[in-house]
Amino acid sequence: MNQPPVVEWTEADRPCSARWRSENGSPPPRRIAVADDRTRADEAYKLACEGTALLWRGDFHNARQLLTAMARRIDRRPRKAPPADVTQAFHVHRAAQNHRARILGMLLVPLDAAYGVPLHRAPDVREACTRAYGPAEPDPTPPSAPQPAPGEGADTAEGSAAATASLVSLRELLALIGANEWRRKGVEIPALGGDRIHPHYGVFSPARGEYVDLVAEAPLPSQELAFDIGTGTGVLASVLARRGVRRIVATDQDPRALACARENTERLGVADRVEVVEADLFPAGRAPLVVCNPPWVPAKPTSPVERAVYDPGNQMLHGFLTGLADHLTPDGEGWLILSDLAEHLGLRPHAELLDAFATSGLTVLGRLDVTPRHPRARDTSDPLHVARAAEVTSLWRLGPADR
Repeated sequence: MNQPPVVEWTEADRPCSARWRSENGSPPPRRIAVADDRTRADEAYKLACEGTALLWRGDFHNARQLLTAMARRIDRRPRKAPPADVTQAFHVHRAAQNHRARILGMLLVPLDAAYGVPLHRAPDVREACTRAYGPAEPDPTPPSAPQPAPGEGADTAEGSAAATASLVSLRELLALIGANEWRRKGVEIPALGGDRIHPHYGVFSPARGEYVDLVAEAPLPSQELAFDIGTGTGVLASVLARRGVRRIVATDQDPRALACARENTERLGVADRVEVVEADLFPAGRAPLVVCNPPWVPAKPTSPVERAVYDPGNQMLHGFLTGLADHLTPDGEGWLILSDLAEHLGLRPHAELLDAFATSGLTVLGRLDVTPRHPRARDTSDPLHVARAAEVTSLWRLGPADR
């Protein structure tokens, strides 16, 4: 495993360095200023906008309050009316999201060599960090970080700054904590009889259950064998197993997804029927049922979990369609679960999807539709409300064109 990059700064007139952790691939900040309980929100917001990160040495709960105060300053900035063109509105919305993430990502907290947070009233995040970053590893040349000088957080840092092994944005650390709670509690899946799926960090949660319901309701062409392409949490493979499919091969390329799917299928008691394998889309062979729920929006993801939603150029969608006919038995079906949100956003014409079916040697055998139930579909303040309100999620039943 590659070691994280190193971030450098000066503190108490001494050069310091630490590992830099960023799940979304943000580069280490070029400038770092030390902040503590005396730092005002206006000052922190100004420095963050200018590109200076703030390394927090005060009380952990005060850092959370500062992050909230910085977010309020972003939200109260004067905003222009959203563009009338929905596609432009989408790009403006994504740019605003990225700007917000960049500014709020400037508030940093230290992690010691064992993923402890050496701050007063800090929670125990070792389990959350270990699950996201992997086990803490000894560093033969540990980065350096001095003890804070008197008056610069010495009382609240609890004498641990010298052991600091890495820096991480508070926003990312809070996301790790939240994801770990999701993993512990799980997500209830009605199609599994109320049993729960436990998503790992960086693996998309099946919180939007309507697409899962489609797989639970569509008529099965066979109960012998199915492929689940891009399995993620393993939820669709588990639903198929509960429906009586005797063998499912579930594929993914993401190590986190593979581990997550294996854990969930074992927890649900279907691991004897679900084989989770690493593969670029398809496993070897053919099946009478091949299921895929690719990312729905052709745009650039900005974090690992967004890869389940955003796919530049519809690469996974086209890869699935191009290879599907070669992995179906003569009477088999491919189930493509896809939202038409991208069509309402002007990012993918409906004709492009139909053309892709035809050029891939596929014919449409049927289609099941469902409207979204998530709250954002009813949120009129959402700049993309018109598109979200019109969204339909479909299960396309596809077969070889020459059958």
